[in-house]
Amino acid sequence: MPKTYLPLSFLKRHFPNTSARQWNDWRWQMQNAVQDWEALERFVQLTPEERLGCQQTQALFRLRVVPYVLSLMDENHPHCPIRRQAIALPQEATCQEGELEDPLGEEAHRPVEALVHRYADRALLLCTDACPMYCRHCTRRRITRGGHPPGEAARAQAVAYIAAHPGIREVLLSGGEPTLLSDEALEGLLQKLRAIPHVEIIRLGTRAPVTLPMRITPAFARLLRRYAPLFVVTHFNHPKEVTPLAQRACARLVDAGVPVENQAVLLRGINSSVPLLEALFLACLRMRVRPYYLHQLDVAQGIAHMRTPLRFGIEALKQLSRRVSGLALPAFAVDLPGGGGKVRLAPEAVVSQEARGTVLQNPEGQHYVYPEPPEGDCHCPYPWS
Repeated sequence: MPKTYLPLSFLKRHFPNTSARQWNDWRWQMQNAVQDWEALERFVQLTPEERLGCQQTQALFRLRVVPYVLSLMDENHPHCPIRRQAIALPQEATCQEGELEDPLGEEAHRPVEALVHRYADRALLLCTDACPMYCRHCTRRRITRGGHPPGEAARAQAVAYIAAHPGIREVLLSGGEPTLLSDEALEGLLQKLRAIPHVEIIRLGTRAPVTLPMRITPAFARLLRRYAPLFVVTHFNHPKEVTPLAQRACARLVDAGVPVENQAVLLRGINSSVPLLEALFLACLRMRVRPYYLHQLDVAQGIAHMRTPLRFGIEALKQLSRRVSGLALPAFAVDLPGGGGKVRLAPEAVVSQEARGTVLQNPEGQHYVYPEPPEGDCHCPYPWS
């Protein structure tokens, strides 16, 4: 595998004086990220809808796209899956019926600023509110919109809470993007967690292999390995994201002894296609990344236009089970709106399908309504193959 991957035509046009060393430095990527629609338009021919979407949502959510992600965008095709995940549309400025600012009900289980303790044996540690790219389908848009990012004091408070609750045996580091912490800051946090006797498993929830793969340096991979058992859970949504740099990032982790799993999310018109999902899951396996979950999109505010009907995901997994081996089959899951928790969607989880939405049952036998999106057409217009 070559040591460097340079989009030469992209660099010649937009960053003519940039060296390979700079391009492969994650800090350079962050320093040169686009953060407003005017700058974005220098790289992509925005449609009137995209321009309006950026303008109408600039007071609601942050825009950031690092040069690496910009280099992956099809600048001439508005349905490019990279563009659709990074660039807002006008629909995002409007809250549809059933959408929630806190779709997973996390705030009710946030005992300290940087921690969510929703499940008895697991805790979610919010390391930061920043990302290399703010995904338009993010379930924590309320956190990544900016304001008061959790700092070192907030993380220390979260670690103290975990230490005081012996029932917590698994900790998920998330955010925002936790790998934006320096190696020193992240290792300090991992050291403190590993010093807690009842913390058995650590998970690192990161999209860095997808949006900032140069962050996964050999030293970073070795750092994570020192705190095993530690699992990386990443977030590839489309085969177009599986680039040579992304493959190298995943290989570095796995070769260092760090298991990597993928949580994809169904996005209408972006990856809502059985052949496309098949290609994605097989591409993950070739990288030695296990397809872990296929998530139904949460009912966060402003993203109803990106949601698929539940019946699509259920049917897609049925079809995929006849096309690929079990190794390539993730579990199809939905986080029940309002804090009901995550359920894996099997036929027995579906109580009924009604005009108001699909009624689902969690393991405790409680019923929750998942409001179906207004649009049911799951056709993907971008020619990905």
